[in-house]
Amino acid sequence: VQLQASGGGLVQAGGSLRLSCVASGRIFSINWMGWYRQAPGKQRELVSGITNTGSTNYADSVKGRFIISRDDAKNTVYLQMNSLKPEDTAIYYCKRRQARDEYWGQGTQVTVSS
Repeated sequence: VQLQASGGGLVQAGGSLRLSCVASGRIFSINWMGWYRQAPGKQRELVSGITNTGSTNYADSVKGRFIISRDDAKNTVYLQMNSLKPEDTAIYYCKRRQARDEYWGQGTQVTVSS
């Protein structure tokens, strides 16, 4: 399974970005997909995840601002990020779990200027 993330960029505080992550290869219908982020000098942290049944979870720091969704016809997961803050600056990675395996995308940089 390969994951291709896109959509990062530079945005001013208060702005929005939408990240996308497309999965390809041997896709299983039962799976979980999510987004992590890693800021300089910090550990990678879970931002949000979504199951194939649509159950979602969010880090407290992004609740009410970020929305995760998925389009299984396109094997894609999205992260709509609104009201962005400078502290959201990080490399964002998508991740997929299916069966007993985990897969990571290459990361996309999000930079929020104040």
